[in-house]
Amino acid sequence: MRFNQSYKIAGILAIPILLSSCGVVTKKYQRAPVAQHIQDSLYRDAYTTDTTSLAQLSWKEVFKDPKLQYLIEEAFANNYDFKNTILQIAQAEAVYRQSKLAFYPTLSFTPQVTYNHASAEALNFPSNVSIRLNTTTVQLGFGTNWELDVWGKLASAKRGAQASWYQTEASKKAVQTALVSGIANAYYTLMALDQQLEITYQTITLREKSLTTIKALKAAAVLTGAAVVQAEANLYAAEVSVPDLKRSIRELENSLSNMTGKPGHSIQRASLSEYMIQTPLTTGVPVQLLQNRPDVMAAEMGYRRAFENTNVAKAQFYPTIALTSGGIGISALTHKNLFAGTSAIFYNLVGGITQPIFNRGAIRTNYKVSKLQQEQALNIFQQAILAAGQEVSNALYAYETSLDKQTTRAKQIAALEKAVNFNMQLLEYTSTTNYTDVLTSEQSLLTAKLAGVSDLLQQNTAIIELYRALGGGWK
Repeated sequence: MRFNQSYKIAGILAIPILLSSCGVVTKKYQRAPVAQHIQDSLYRDAYTTDTTSLAQLSWKEVFKDPKLQYLIEEAFANNYDFKNTILQIAQAEAVYRQSKLAFYPTLSFTPQVTYNHASAEALNFPSNVSIRLNTTTVQLGFGTNWELDVWGKLASAKRGAQASWYQTEASKKAVQTALVSGIANAYYTLMALDQQLEITYQTITLREKSLTTIKALKAAAVLTGAAVVQAEANLYAAEVSVPDLKRSIRELENSLSNMTGKPGHSIQRASLSEYMIQTPLTTGVPVQLLQNRPDVMAAEMGYRRAFENTNVAKAQFYPTIALTSGGIGISALTHKNLFAGTSAIFYNLVGGITQPIFNRGAIRTNYKVSKLQQEQALNIFQQAILAAGQEVSNALYAYETSLDKQTTRAKQIAALEKAVNFNMQLLEYTSTTNYTDVLTSEQSLLTAKLAGVSDLLQQNTAIIELYRALGGGWK
């Protein structure tokens, strides 16, 4: 008889193994589609079939300045936003690992001692019969519950949690990419400000010499006092820009310090001309953004999570099948008999099916909302692709225009330098030159030189932006 009972128990335990492989309700995930016309023109007129991408380079290969590399490493070690992202990843991983355990039964230890005292007046026994009114039951057992994943609900929930984990991983890469590009942009801007400040100091020195010359010409009755006053005003115009440049430098140093997780301090740096970014500007094919760009990866994982949530919501329409044990263990009236053998064993196994019938439309509403959220997640993914393509196209064109401007700017600066020299010579040796011409050419030369530095900065920032737009910086 016991063998027959054992076979029955084994049969009950075998049911989940047979049914859990039947996940016929949930759908198999397929990657979020990207329309072909979007792929063909994602970078506008910069389409390429070359699979080599700038994003495949590590940030140390792109940014070779040791001082900049040090700042980036400091940011990875100390930036608080980055630290919080790592903590979020740990949280998502913990949720995913817990979701994997949903396939296993719960198990709880349930020791129990029960003392009962029966009322003699409530028992209908003859008075000559001896009755035991006080009883003590000692019980050591385990309780368990096992939900069978017949419809694939638990598997979809696990995959959804995994997608959330991967999405958080992608967010970490996005923070890394943003940190690298943000620090590199600030660093190169800082070097550009240094160069603009140096140009301004050089201009001040030249204008001081020019003022000395103008005063000498006035003493020689070649020029009037008005020319001296104009020369002084021209000198002050250059000097007044120095405090603003110094303020911008200090604010940028504070910003860089903040990104590296430190209070504001002076930043060690090279010169702009010393470490211009020199790297081939290869974009790769548009579909590579799916593997390289963190926000696109995160958007795709968001779609995957929404897809699996829809599977879970659909499975709610179907019955929940569970194997429950109220208790399995040993029981006796005294603790001495607990281990008396098989006679002390007790068990209780229940197989149950719970089929939702009426719950005020909650399941249907949840399923509808899940489908809408899945559609919304797909739109977010498609928009992330388009935004990435726009940023790549803008960065490429910004780089091209910066090169065009540098060529023209060099000619402009050369022409203005000649104009300043010619006007000063004419001013010294003839009386036909108006000093206003000298002032105009000097001011235009300063403006052009400062703009030339901005052109160099634009070239570097365009490369940095292209690197970020393609998904570089997290390798």
